[in-house]
Amino acid sequence: MLSYRHAYHAGNHADVLKHLMLGEVIDYFNRKDAPYWYVDTHAGAGKYATDSDEANKVGEIHEGLGRLAGWQDAPAAIARYLKRVNAEAGIGRFYPGSPEIASNEMRPQDCLRLFELHPADSQRLERHFEREGKRVQVKAQDGFSGLKAVLPPPTRRGIVLIDPSYEIKDDYDTVIKAVDDALKRFATGCFMVWYPVLPRVESRKMASRLQSACADSHSWLHARLDVRDMQPNGGMSGSGMFVINPPYLLRDTMAEVLPALVERLGTDEGATYVLEGHQR
Repeated sequence: MLSYRHAYHAGNHADVLKHLMLGEVIDYFNRKDAPYWYVDTHAGAGKYATDSDEANKVGEIHEGLGRLAGWQDAPAAIARYLKRVNAEAGIGRFYPGSPEIASNEMRPQDCLRLFELHPADSQRLERHFEREGKRVQVKAQDGFSGLKAVLPPPTRRGIVLIDPSYEIKDDYDTVIKAVDDALKRFATGCFMVWYPVLPRVESRKMASRLQSACADSHSWLHARLDVRDMQPNGGMSGSGMFVINPPYLLRDTMAEVLPALVERLGTDEGATYVLEGHQR
């Protein structure tokens, strides 16, 4: 099933949470000179025009980035996010996806391995990075199966972002299986799993299932942002990021950021956040 196109949703509240946390994790990895790999299982098209027909059709960027853009006295981590997405003075012409943010933040010695199954988006992604040489490799294939070929990375340091669309109900089970297998191959890797907050039972159980996958062998951090009350037949009311082997500073950062995001992005009394974790 290949109907999902992130161009319709780029810059929404889920992207704010995901890309803010991704940028903070990359900043932490950059503190050491040792190289690392960034692996993205569902990389999308790389970057997205904010004035495209797709973006204008749903206008989700205005309920996400649009509520933060130009925020002059934003908390430090939000200010860093706005700088990464070129929104310090307002919404720009393009919104960078996860691979673009990673590429801009990473050093010449670091490598990106990007997977995207949608044929149109994978071609756009290849064209976007065609001048990067071996540093960036784009594979037009399913990212879940692709993980097995790239883990563990030769650097023994790495960040893996797993963020499927969850259009297919089986994606929830597939993510758990992928995480379980990935941890066996690369136990010290930093794995970042995004999931949508939806009325369906699979979404409600996602964080607890990921906790079980970690058992007591790994540190983890769960950050969830709800921007509205959940409606029984409604769409996505929020999203979560579950990070396995997170940087030790990430919890303190999110403790400052999440209340600010609730205040800025929340649309009704259902706006709230969850922040929990386990330190091994």
